[in-house]
Amino acid sequence: MTALLLTFIALFGLAIGSFLNVVVWRVPRGESLNHPPSACPRCGHAIRARDNIPVLGWLLLRGKCRDCGEPIAPRYPLVEALTGVVFVLVALELGLDAPGLAALPAFLYLAAISIALALIDLDTHRLPNAIVLPSYPVALVLLAVASGVANDWGALLRAVIGGAVLFSAYLILALAVPRGMGLGDVKLAGVLGIYLAWLGWGSLAVGAFGAFLLGGIFSIGLLVTKRASRSSGIPFGPWMIGGAALGFFFGEQLADAYLVLVGIR
Repeated sequence: MTALLLTFIALFGLAIGSFLNVVVWRVPRGESLNHPPSACPRCGHAIRARDNIPVLGWLLLRGKCRDCGEPIAPRYPLVEALTGVVFVLVALELGLDAPGLAALPAFLYLAAISIALALIDLDTHRLPNAIVLPSYPVALVLLAVASGVANDWGALLRAVIGGAVLFSAYLILALAVPRGMGLGDVKLAGVLGIYLAWLGWGSLAVGAFGAFLLGGIFSIGLLVTKRASRSSGIPFGPWMIGGAALGFFFGEQLADAYLVLVGIR
């Protein structure tokens, strides 16, 4: 039963990953997600249904358009495969018992928008409101359902406080250092704070710190290798999402280990 459920989650993730490719391309351009159907960006021919199977379609076509023969970027199947893998990892981390399954829709939604936002930010240095802002009510509704199933309304209250705290902290940073932090980062911080605090204060602390740690290491690497200068604009959204992943998978363990190390626990 467990293997069957995980297989379904993986296949669902592959399908969502295919949709995320559309989101990543169209949302920054203000285009509709429904129309027109997906087409080859070079020749304009609509992609046939049999070629639109996640990962498999790209492999069967050997990475080329059926009509014009031009290469199809490997990023498309990679995003699909990544989404499938991440969905399974999220499910395993939450657990397949009743509380875990109740929380699963909320965190699969977070995983999906995180992948889309990270790619969009890398491409355009933007975190579109069209994705970020609706995530607030979606997160609160889905996490409220999970809290109800677990009979843990304290987690929902903690989520609201955590979201407000992280939003406020990023807002202060954005106002203090406007060239280093954008309002898109501020809005995303609130969403990530809701999810991380719902898991626990340790997850929130590790997720928040992890973003700056990962971003700092990456920036130093670019400076050392002279691939960027101090004035270069480096998107921070992917590192916020990377930090949130650390908080999700390892936050409580790392926080507990730190408290033991400093003698508080």
